[in-house]
Amino acid sequence: MFDETQTEASTKSLVNVRHNIFWLDDPSRPAARPQLQAHINADFCVVGGGFSGLWTAVLAKQQHPDWSVVLLEGDRIASGATGRNGGFCAASLTHGLANGMSRWPSEMPTLLQLGKENLDAIEVFVADHGIDCEFIRSGDLAVATEPYQVTDLIELCEVGKALGISYKFLDDANLRSRVDSPTYLAGLFDGSGTAMLNPARLAWGLARVAADLGVDIYEQSPVLTSKDKGATVSIFTHSGSVAAARVALATSAYPPLLRRIRNYVVPVYDCVLVSEPLSHQQRALVRWDGREGLSDCGNQFHYYRITADGRILWGGYDAVYHRGNGFGPQYEFDEESFGRLAAHFFQTFPQLAGLEFSHAWGGAIDTCSRFSAFWGKAHGGKTVYVSGFTGLGVGASRFGAQVMLDLLAGHNTMRTQLQMVRKKPKPFPPEPLRSIGIDWTTRSLQAADRNSGRRNLWLRTLDRFGLGFDS
Repeated sequence: MFDETQTEASTKSLVNVRHNIFWLDDPSRPAARPQLQAHINADFCVVGGGFSGLWTAVLAKQQHPDWSVVLLEGDRIASGATGRNGGFCAASLTHGLANGMSRWPSEMPTLLQLGKENLDAIEVFVADHGIDCEFIRSGDLAVATEPYQVTDLIELCEVGKALGISYKFLDDANLRSRVDSPTYLAGLFDGSGTAMLNPARLAWGLARVAADLGVDIYEQSPVLTSKDKGATVSIFTHSGSVAAARVALATSAYPPLLRRIRNYVVPVYDCVLVSEPLSHQQRALVRWDGREGLSDCGNQFHYYRITADGRILWGGYDAVYHRGNGFGPQYEFDEESFGRLAAHFFQTFPQLAGLEFSHAWGGAIDTCSRFSAFWGKAHGGKTVYVSGFTGLGVGASRFGAQVMLDLLAGHNTMRTQLQMVRKKPKPFPPEPLRSIGIDWTTRSLQAADRNSGRRNLWLRTLDRFGLGFDS
């Protein structure tokens, strides 16, 4: 269990921190594209310039070169969750094996295969199109920091191996020979199921490919509303509109344009720190030569990684919901969460005392009750949408885009036959029950982490009904 007490090392580490998003603080960031300032017609309009929207535009144009495709982004490409995450590009489509097995056990062999094919396709796409996004198929490590978590990892390892996953269980000595922390008791390594990448550069590369294919991209063009006009759907911004025969909504945690989505998604805020580059001596103290992505096994967990230039990105733990689906820049810089993250960092890596953090930021995660994406249609089938990735959308967003295009075309595919696609998650209750329920759940998860993972009656009830809340 992590101690939130601030130490001299954690306090000093934040003295010079800048409230900037590390991935976007990049001299190679492309210049802003123009706003939409006209009323235009299109065959297809994509709303949202994050991973889901960009993959949708690219795949649509590849499948239908004759279509006129327009993409509208409310701010800049990668300015939302796409440019704020840790850069873990996972094969998992279900927010991990355990979550998938708890919801779609009979479909897991298919979901695992589709997830592997999806990650492989991303790797090929990046190479074929020369996207310099620091892609490395490093794999990932789940680490146990409490004795009960070791048993959980052993059980998960057995389940995964039975499904063909090349898991490797690591005792404390073998784990610490890879990445050294006195808190580690054991680990579970998946050597091929996750890639590390620079998410902003992947998004900028996707936008470049989309534009080269003929997609018209408009930035700083927030969509205000949509209206079904019969043969088309009109999408309205402050200074223009798009009348399109087909529409895809890929707005992540932003307030949904469709009322029907609002009870299925809540925005929760997650914070991230990035350190200064480690010296050769500091790197030797932690090892980490394989640049694996790591996460610990608590209900409130940390995710962390080494960047291409030798920094440590350290995020997670808190998942803060603001009453009434609160959303906006006022929630993105949480000094209390930054301080807590810094304290936990130096408990994990006390040998790095003296290291400072250069960047700190927060962002909203589109959380749904099953922790993985869901889909739907509106406007008589002319509009499709995807949402609810719950923080694991860097890789799964491409699969989400494929499903949207299948649904839009009315195609019966292996993807659309999945129960995961055919059914929606349980909705969240209205306020004030929503805030009360999320608060109870958060407190219960914290109590479980303090008590060897034992879940109280509230959590067991949520489990029974397929509801929950996750960092």
